[in-house]
Amino acid sequence: MKRILIIEDEKKIADIIKIYLDAEGFEAAWTSSGIEGISRALGWADLVILDLMLPDIEGEEVCRRVRLTSDVPIIMLTAKSSEEERVRGLGLGADDYVIKPFSPRELMLRIKAVLKRADGGRERDAANSAHVSFNGGILVINEARREVRANGQQVELTPVEFKALLALSRNAGLALTRAQLIDLVYGYSFEGFDRTVDAHIKNIRHKIDADPRNPLFIQTVYGVGYRFIGLPDEK
Repeated sequence: MKRILIIEDEKKIADIIKIYLDAEGFEAAWTSSGIEGISRALGWADLVILDLMLPDIEGEEVCRRVRLTSDVPIIMLTAKSSEEERVRGLGLGADDYVIKPFSPRELMLRIKAVLKRADGGRERDAANSAHVSFNGGILVINEARREVRANGQQVELTPVEFKALLALSRNAGLALTRAQLIDLVYGYSFEGFDRTVDAHIKNIRHKIDADPRNPLFIQTVYGVGYRFIGLPDEK
């Protein structure tokens, strides 16, 4: 039974979500405290539903702290609906972003989709422990360990950034549109924005390239999207 942690300051909303989670066969727990939510997310939850406006700490800070040590799936559930706020939330490592008011049935579908992607990633990890390297070992991607090294140093990518880099490297040489990247990273089309993808790519470049203005690995294809241009090393 998958365990879902609800971090939400409005008990009525949490109760509604819990009713639907119980009906779907999930084990659900609720807290209104972001601090308590961090510890429970790290030690108990299979997925976190995270409100961004909490009484003790901002939800964005909860997400940031959890992402320092865990890739537990996080769905942000919030009234913050601007493009900038969505970009920021996804850039912090959230796996999905749902705006209030929301449909509980749609939320259940999104939870199942996020859990399916997470389980699929773990299955691939168990089946494939190999790593790939590019440009004479300047960039090394270990899918099984979900690790990236650039210029000999380990790079801390958010789960979304890692998925985006992996998707690009698996399709090296091909120009992928922003819509294609969203599908590859999230597993389904959602109401994302071009700026969401652009923000992730910008973050990745700053982490893996010595000079992000002259990238060695991710090239902008103007009017289309992005292309991975790293040269694979011979095994």
